[in-house]
Amino acid sequence: MAATVDARGLSCPQPVLLALDAIKTGKDKEFIVLVDTDTSRENVMRAAESQGCRIKEVSSQGEGYSILITKG
Repeated sequence: MAATVDARGLSCPQPVLLALDAIKTGKDKEFIVLVDTDTSRENVMRAAESQGCRIKEVSSQGEGYSILITKG
């Protein structure tokens, strides 16, 4: 099971910072970031890719998005 970073209700740059923290310090190879705005979705995806991660899946979830990120 992938670790989950819940960044819903937070405005940028907080979702990006939480995602970057998970990339740098998390032990899981995959993790899910939950966000609730288009801007946060795009910024988290861009930040993860800049760290060499791959966006495996993006899905709508209620009023937000679930972003599945794979390290490496």
